[in-house]
Amino acid sequence: MLTGYVRNRRLGEARKLFDLMPEKDVVSWNAMLSGYAQNGFVDEAREVFNRMPHRNSISWNGLLAAYVHNGRLAEARQLFESQSDWELISWNCLMGGYVKRNMLGYAKLIFDQMPVRDVISWNTMISGYAQVGDLSQAKRLFRESPVRDVFTWTAMVSGYVQNGMVDEARKYFDEMPVKNEISYNAMLAGYVQDKKMDTARELFEAMPCRNISSWNTMITGYCQNGAITQARKLFDVMPQRDCVSWAAIIAGYAQNEHFEEALNMFVEMKRDGENSNRSTFSCALSTCADIAALELGKQVHGQVVKAGFETGCFVGNALLGMYFKCGSTNEANNVFEGIEEKDVVSWNTMIAGYARHGFGGQALILFESMKKGGVKPDEITMVYILYIS
Repeated sequence: MLTGYVRNRRLGEARKLFDLMPEKDVVSWNAMLSGYAQNGFVDEAREVFNRMPHRNSISWNGLLAAYVHNGRLAEARQLFESQSDWELISWNCLMGGYVKRNMLGYAKLIFDQMPVRDVISWNTMISGYAQVGDLSQAKRLFRESPVRDVFTWTAMVSGYVQNGMVDEARKYFDEMPVKNEISYNAMLAGYVQDKKMDTARELFEAMPCRNISSWNTMITGYCQNGAITQARKLFDVMPQRDCVSWAAIIAGYAQNEHFEEALNMFVEMKRDGENSNRSTFSCALSTCADIAALELGKQVHGQVVKAGFETGCFVGNALLGMYFKCGSTNEANNVFEGIEEKDVVSWNTMIAGYARHGFGGQALILFESMKKGGVKPDEITMVYILYIS
């Protein structure tokens, strides 16, 4: 029963049952600890850990993972140093936490202290250095690694791709003894980013293991390079689509000023039964703004509310832009008030909208509210304030 409640994230009921249990073994305590830990309730997990009469490796690793996954690395390190009998998975967990936050110096200290390393240990450090652009260190560790798997090689390919060194990435790609979808997609993304669409197409057609990400990468690449006809041809023959596919083609049409086609694709997506995500809503709203399609924009707004995206700044900012471009300042103000966590783009859009529509006084009031709210004005903000002044 306890495990069932925890697995279904019914932690309140799990805790009531736990407190009523006449006898608890280490499995009971660990179930409660892991329930809190996996759902981000780190302090509650620590409270359970502190009360445990007996602990095993699952208890220690559960709390350590909770600290690491929630970014509380100082506490994770303190816990780690409180005992010495850690398993290899624990060393990798702490080291991975530092790598994830680009704290490579701390990660290297853990790596150097490890009594035993496995391929995950080496891959974690190699990918960490590659991601931050320190390819000389990544290359050194790659050469020193006693065992290399497909993820080791892919880490190097991805590292060179992310740093714009596509030819170097291709050398590692060609030498790989085994390739998988991730390695192919990493190389494909490199050619797309480098605007080498002919080479990307050759690789795409040669891929033995295309997935939906491969198709989406090619469609995005064609759209970004203005080849919207090629993008549409690929889109039409895709064996399977997701919301990213639709967002890519809608954005492609909008970016290439085929606004009506962009909106047609948005409507077709809804007919196809695909749920919109933040990107597709944002693209549709931006397109409505570009052609001043207020009524259609309001319909999209209704779908945004139904999907629960209105209070987020990403879609909220697109709504602001749409209403201002369509001349509806009152609706824009209502949307702005409903955005829970406004970013600098939200404030700038409002200030710019009021300034363009002749409400300079309102824009200045917003500017003062922005500063009082702790949001730092940027260059765009100051341009509009100077424009009003």
